[in-house]
Amino acid sequence: MAEPGESQNLARRLQAAIETVVRGKTDAVRLALVCLLAEGHLLIEDVPGVGKTTLAHSLARAMECTFRRIQFTSDLLPSDIIGVSIFDREERDFIFRRGPLFANIVLADEINRTTPKTQSALLEAMGEGRVSVDNQTHPLPEPFMVIATQNPIEFHGTYPLPESQLDRFLLRIRMGYPDAGAEKEILRLDHQAPSGVLPGPVMTVEDLLRCREAVRRVRVDEVLLDYILAIVGATRRSESLLTGVSPRGSLALLGAARAAAFLERRDYCTPDDIKRLALPVLAHRVVVGSGYSSPHKRSREAETILAEILESIDIPL
Repeated sequence: MAEPGESQNLARRLQAAIETVVRGKTDAVRLALVCLLAEGHLLIEDVPGVGKTTLAHSLARAMECTFRRIQFTSDLLPSDIIGVSIFDREERDFIFRRGPLFANIVLADEINRTTPKTQSALLEAMGEGRVSVDNQTHPLPEPFMVIATQNPIEFHGTYPLPESQLDRFLLRIRMGYPDAGAEKEILRLDHQAPSGVLPGPVMTVEDLLRCREAVRRVRVDEVLLDYILAIVGATRRSESLLTGVSPRGSLALLGAARAAAFLERRDYCTPDDIKRLALPVLAHRVVVGSGYSSPHKRSREAETILAEILESIDIPL
């Protein structure tokens, strides 16, 4: 078994490797790794062209694991992503032909462009790590992570994700535009190598599993558990929210805080770990009123309300 310090160094090398490709997006890369280490799934909301696909592909290449991209469209069927049973004439039996969901990292590109029926096909996979076809259960690879993307600005021909699906994502993040310095570096290096190419993997799947085991051992004091409960309790009592954070959200915040502490080479959590992660972990789990014209505005309002709640709660010393 690797020592905790060795696993932490591996995780930091993974972060550094990805940042050689995803330039100027340290926070987004760090949050993606927090999600990976905490055994969660990631939702990236942003406009096209800011590096969502590059981040997902670089994460897979840097770990030497399998990667599949699924372009979600209105005519995509559940069987197109999960797989289908076909009759084998030689064997005289049905065999299961796996779909693209059977990979370590799956990029669900523009997930809100497909129908709710196909969106729901991800639920069992994301929650249980397995899929069921024709009364047969098929386990997914370990590790398994879904990175879904959606454009929050464009609404024509889209299907907003239902609350049950949003709650399956550990984190929701935005990439944002790079600053001028980072974008200039992107332009300078454009002719030298194809976008998204890494020199080679820096971590194996086995390394990742050891890192995840170390994350589970990160200490969280009782006072920090009370801090998490104070935050989620305030969302449930807020008159500005129709629905507060569920117990699944509490567990998600705890797991993400442990992963963040691990990335910082600590074996214990701090209040700052929890406060910094509260927005990306919790904002997509609360529901605001219907008086907003678009999901994008509702999302922003949820973040504003949650930020006010965080400021109203004393940080434990």
